[in-house]
Amino acid sequence: MAQFIEFIGNHWILSTLWVGLVAALALHRNKTSGESVSAQQAVMLINRSNAIVLDIRDKKDFDSGHVVDAVHIPMTKLSARVTELDKHKADPVIVACRLGSQSIDAVKVLKSAGFTQVLRLSGGMTEWRAQGLPLVQ
Repeated sequence: MAQFIEFIGNHWILSTLWVGLVAALALHRNKTSGESVSAQQAVMLINRSNAIVLDIRDKKDFDSGHVVDAVHIPMTKLSARVTELDKHKADPVIVACRLGSQSIDAVKVLKSAGFTQVLRLSGGMTEWRAQGLPLVQ
């Protein structure tokens, strides 16, 4: 630890640039990843705003449990099958993956396809299960 503090003291410009770069990267990732919603907010959007849930997990995970009426398009096939969702462009689309991190890429694909209300399920299906919300198997 003492060497780390000494390094920062000797190379404070380099250390400051590194911290600034990490902060800028985090801000950029947060800005481009889309808005996230909690599981409870997702339930409210589904019930009140006709939101649809897009599950991008693979078939095995989807079959083990998914949100009622969720649309299943694996992330690997999303770019090719995004036109299947065209009828939902005006509705909020909640993207669900296993842990909430893979949905960032799906949000980018959907936004580039013209979807305006695309949201990520924070914590993914793991959080959904942890809160005891209903699943279809």
